[in-house]
Amino acid sequence: MTIPVVDQKLEQTFKTYEKRFKALSDHKRLHIMYEITQANELCVCDLTDKLHLPQSKLSYHLKILMDANLITKETRGTWSYYKLNTKEVNHILSEELCCLFRTNDGS
Repeated sequence: MTIPVVDQKLEQTFKTYEKRFKALSDHKRLHIMYEITQANELCVCDLTDKLHLPQSKLSYHLKILMDANLITKETRGTWSYYKLNTKEVNHILSEELCCLFRTNDGS
């Protein structure tokens, strides 16, 4: 039995949101997002200092956030810089929670 196209599309939407909410359901990942927001962008070296996490654990959390499309990465030379994907975050969060991840310039 094949699933109708509409149901397949709906299933994909559910999977996308499931991944995002799982990424948001971890205290460390929320802290990472908060720190990135406060600085606009951060490299792994800055995040390891701020969160007191070894780079291996931090990389694990960053990958989950990137896979959920909640943060973006830009590589400059040997450093990777992370930014909040504000469009996606603002799309899924309530107004109350969204304010935690907004920059002072309103973006």
